[in-house]
Formats: sequence, C-alpha cells, structure tokens
Amino acid sequence: MRVIGSIPHPKITISVFSMNDKYQVRFEAGPMEQLFKLQHSEVDGIEGIRKLVDEEFLQKIMERFNEMYLSFKSAKERHLV
Repeated sequence: MRVIGSIPHPKITISVFSMNDKYQVRFEAGPMEQLFKLQHSEVDGIEGIRKLVDEEFLQKIMERFNEMYLSFKSAKERHLV
C-alpha cells in the first residue's frame, strides 16, 4: 500500500492510499478512523477522490465521528470508571 495523497481539512486527517486496483480513503480523528474503498475504475485518481469528498460527505463523516466518540465514551464510563 502506498500513500498517493492527502486532502486538507482543519479538524481531521484525510489520507488516500492505493493498493491492488483499489483506493482507500482514510479519515482519522483522535482514536477513531473511518475507511472507504473504491475501485481504481470508479474515480479519476486523486482528483476524482477530492471531488467525491465534498462538503455533504464530510458533514456525514463528522456526524459519524461524533456518534463514534459518544459511543466509545459511554462504553468507557460503564466499564472503566
């Protein structure tokens, strides 16, 4: 797997990888991660991926990170405190 680029964002890290005819788009926020896979034939390289990662998609990513954070926090409070 090799890194082919990144997409700037003020709150999360967005990395794009290529491996075996697939792109992996990784979104990271603290201890949480979301990963999406695409066939090379589905998009036109890193530029196509940048177009795919639009404001609406990023809003859903951020909402999902918030849900993940709250779920993880709740689990830790139940079992680690």
